[in-house]
Amino acid sequence: MPGKAPAADATLRILRLMSQQRGPVAAATIARSLALPRSTVYQLLTALTDHGFVVPLPEVKKYGLGVAAFELSSGFSRQQPLTRIGAPVVARLVDDLGLSGHLTVLLGRDVVYLVEERAPHGPFLVTDVGVRLPAHLTASGLAMLAGLPAAQVRALYPDRSSFTTRTGIGVSTYRELSATLRLTRDRGYALEESSVTDGLKSVAVAVPDHVGWPAASVAVTFDTARDVDVESTAVRIAASAAELARRIRG
Repeated sequence: MPGKAPAADATLRILRLMSQQRGPVAAATIARSLALPRSTVYQLLTALTDHGFVVPLPEVKKYGLGVAAFELSSGFSRQQPLTRIGAPVVARLVDDLGLSGHLTVLLGRDVVYLVEERAPHGPFLVTDVGVRLPAHLTASGLAMLAGLPAAQVRALYPDRSSFTTRTGIGVSTYRELSATLRLTRDRGYALEESSVTDGLKSVAVAVPDHVGWPAASVAVTFDTARDVDVESTAVRIAASAAELARRIRG
């Protein structure tokens, strides 16, 4: 039951409902699901849009979660629990493969590195705990973006200015991103080569939360000159991602 702040209660209920959907949702659906007046829903969606928590998608007459909502959820993920339960999982992966490993979360159009485990004699990496990199340039980011609905990805990348580059290699348009995410979903892992650092390759698998949204990503990075079986490496990473998913769900 709403307390002394009914507008706040309704706003939080809307955000919770939207976070549980696999894609954008219509205002009428929100009003019906939460038994709220449609006018109230539109007013609250307008306020949420103004603050970046919601993005209107006129082409489908629906609303999706905005960058601010991802920042809020990622803020929780970056807290101690995920780092604490993820660190030993990544450490075992690095021991098994002899490759440097990472645990990241999605923050808007960036990934943030929570855990960084360097392999002995591994190459120098620009990544470290707390470092942010463009999601579309990293295997970790691509793995998580592939788990989002297409409309949500479009909201994050509305135009060409949304794409940045580091080495001149990598995704630079929404069409390229869509094709890369389709390939990532089909094979079950993301692959990046020289988009972040020339001469380095990364393989990543997303970690789903209890409703299937990408909560994090587990990845390894190695020198492109090193003879690494990407397929078998991806299988081992997927096992680590599944283990972490089970731990997140308790």
